[in-house]
Amino acid sequence: MNIKKIGLTALAASLVSVSAHAGALTAAGGASIGLKNTSKTSTGKSWTMGNSVTLTGSGELDNGMNVAVSFELDAGVDTGTGTGPFDSHSVTISSDELGTLVFAGHGGSSAQSAIDTTAAGDAWNNGSNFTVGASSTSDNMLTYTLPTIMDDVTAVVSYTPGAAGVDSASAWRLGYTGVEGLSVDYAVGDNETVGAKAEATTFKASYAYSSFTLSYSNNEYDTEAATGGQDIDSWNLAYTVNDDLSVAYGTETHDTEAQAVDEEAEYVNVSYTTGGVTLSASQYMYEGDSNTAGAGGEIDRWALSATFAF
Repeated sequence: MNIKKIGLTALAASLVSVSAHAGALTAAGGASIGLKNTSKTSTGKSWTMGNSVTLTGSGELDNGMNVAVSFELDAGVDTGTGTGPFDSHSVTISSDELGTLVFAGHGGSSAQSAIDTTAAGDAWNNGSNFTVGASSTSDNMLTYTLPTIMDDVTAVVSYTPGAAGVDSASAWRLGYTGVEGLSVDYAVGDNETVGAKAEATTFKASYAYSSFTLSYSNNEYDTEAATGGQDIDSWNLAYTVNDDLSVAYGTETHDTEAQAVDEEAEYVNVSYTTGGVTLSASQYMYEGDSNTAGAGGEIDRWALSATFAF
């Protein structure tokens, strides 16, 4: 819910003309409180907290183009320098005829990384230090969504220039929604670091029927490094009990090159939403932690959270 709306006036002046464009600035925020407990650790139960405020301004130009700017307030995070006060920030230029161009100064998602969350919602990351991907940085990223070229088909490309010690990265994605209830995406992303070139491929599909939604994803990560390749298969089945209550079960299998034991995760989640508050309870079970077989690779975690939107 927007908590404030302020009228803006953007003036463009030249020697021959001056024109004004009305716009709007909105502020939206969110917060969360969580409690989690993981076996095989000495820390016991731990609390977590999240908070975010995002300012978004937008307006339409005389030529029909739309321009929007977004800033997330989060001091000490901006581009990793710790200077703040902004975290993710971007400028978006769009029109029906030209498509949508997004320049992300920080916190951008490439055409591939925007969909690389697994079908089970990165269940392994909720109890492990596992990370995988093929992007050099999310700073100074250009993402372009082509105008509609065919009904129910979406095409996206992205490019990030190189930086000190990191070469450029590019990605593309195709999406299809031509069958009722069905959504399919395929994306490829790479970076061009000499001697360690990497490529990530993501396939994602979901089908909703009545109160059930079945989702599947596959992420493949290939690198020139001798043992860096990984493959992640994930499934998720969600059931919407009513407008407020939902239940989900998901699995993930991580196959890492040169490792004899796969890392596997499964979870059960119950979520209830009412009046801008979402209450969630999850149980995670892991096998093969650190590619270790048997009891040495087993981990359990439960987590409770309350998320507020305003």
